[in-house]
Amino acid sequence: MLVLKKVGLISLGCAKNQVDSEVMLGHLKSHNYQLTEDNYQADALIVNTCGFIEDAKEESIEAILKASRYKEVGECDVIIVCGCLSQRYESMLKEEMPEIDVLLGTDQWDKIGETLDKFFAGKEVKDDFSRKTDMYSHDDPRLSIDYSDYRGSAYIKIAEGCDNHCSFCAIPSIRGGFRSRSIDSIKKEATKLASVGVREINLIAQDTTRYGLDIYDEYKLSELLEELTTIPEITWIRFLYGHPSRIDDKLINTVSAKNKICPYVDLPLQHINEKVLKRMNRGGSKPEIKQLLQKLRANIPDIVIRTSFMVGFPGETEEEFNELLDFIQEMKFDQAGIFKYSKEENTKAYEYKDEVDEEEKEKRYIEATKLQQEIMKEKRSKWIGKTFKVLIDEELEDEPGTYLGRTKYQAPEVDGSVIISDSNLDEGNFVSVKITQILENDLIGEIDYEFSK
Repeated sequence: MLVLKKVGLISLGCAKNQVDSEVMLGHLKSHNYQLTEDNYQADALIVNTCGFIEDAKEESIEAILKASRYKEVGECDVIIVCGCLSQRYESMLKEEMPEIDVLLGTDQWDKIGETLDKFFAGKEVKDDFSRKTDMYSHDDPRLSIDYSDYRGSAYIKIAEGCDNHCSFCAIPSIRGGFRSRSIDSIKKEATKLASVGVREINLIAQDTTRYGLDIYDEYKLSELLEELTTIPEITWIRFLYGHPSRIDDKLINTVSAKNKICPYVDLPLQHINEKVLKRMNRGGSKPEIKQLLQKLRANIPDIVIRTSFMVGFPGETEEEFNELLDFIQEMKFDQAGIFKYSKEENTKAYEYKDEVDEEEKEKRYIEATKLQQEIMKEKRSKWIGKTFKVLIDEELEDEPGTYLGRTKYQAPEVDGSVIISDSNLDEGNFVSVKITQILENDLIGEIDYEFSK
């Protein structure tokens, strides 16, 4: 009897990397590998790494070292490392981590099964960091990151790479130039996901608002969103990681007019001081950004705006940082991620002088984070007593009967959850929930049976 080889995959980093991992899982299954979450039993372990900032790099290296130990204490015969860290530091990894058997770059998601086939057949296996001009499509097999069927929500990557060249970011050198998928391919993938129970689609790319420019000679996010709203089974559609310079009236009107499109805009601003923005190569002026935010709020009812800010960028003065704090206080964002600047090789900012020392960075990070948390608490407190439609994401393993869900105002993984206890619910379904309490970034609610009938 044929015994299938067992493979485990460790996925790190962002949602875009998660999609790559899910496509790799699909290809592994199509090559007749048995997927396992028990690394001890795995004949092969794959680590899909992140290499964006220092903390992510350290996490990836730790995961590789941990995986390599299963060669000694488990069944593992091969360690494959792929993704951003592999693409970015191929020479260093090969030299300093002999535990790694094969290195693959960011574009080799479709070669993972073939690579393992060669290894287990005793054939020569070469590292591969070649670039693709295209990306995965609706024809590629895909499996949920937990090796099961999709439940309720899924990401769809609509483009790969980036052409923005922000001075602090190494993504263009890691992932390559911006390249879009066709509207037809994206819609077919969304339809396929809907057929297996997905009700929420989250569109992702390094810059979703640039979508289509390379293949249609114009921005096409609005048209893509409209096409996806025609899929009957899809209830919520959300796009993440937009650029403020490309949020135009057409896109705003599309979000406002279509009920299936969540009134949610993820708009990383990074800073508000114009000198800092110029050094970041972000462009835009303070009046333009404020005007855009006001327009979004005026034209999209109940809109939630998420953003991100970077503190401690080289040359950021106390005055410039205080200007950022004043802006956060004035605009009162619903959600905001605060990040400390990370000095990264192969970026323009790597050569910048006047670095902010780590102690000052930490101080600014704490101050900005505290301010944003106070704003979020103030905004969320207005939700108490209100009833919302909630998508059930999962039941907690260690607390049976307790579920995590989200409103349309909460993106997966970053905006917290609605916690519902003492219930018998189905993952991937919608229920009506009355919010009763705020718990840091999460909300606590109870089923509102009056509205759930």
